[in-house]
Amino acid sequence: MVFLKKKKTKKDVAPKKDNKFLKSLKKRFGFLAKIGGYFKGAWFELKQVRWPDRKSTWSLTLAVLLFTAFFIVLIILLDDGFKELFKLIIK
Repeated sequence: MVFLKKKKTKKDVAPKKDNKFLKSLKKRFGFLAKIGGYFKGAWFELKQVRWPDRKSTWSLTLAVLLFTAFFIVLIILLDDGFKELFKLIIK
């Protein structure tokens, strides 16, 4: 069995409407649609986030503060150590 493609006639093809006004509106306000799409997508992503409970939030905050304090002390000690080492080299 062979299937032949039916040729399109003028009746089958819808006439194209060349509406210059709609094209100019899309050019002028297309960026607003993009901005709206961005916020719509961002809101969709925020609804999918699994937020931590209060206890885990405080424990993670405490961990960040402790690591920060540790590295502050480490950097200060290294800075003072190198400062003293360079003083010995320069003398």
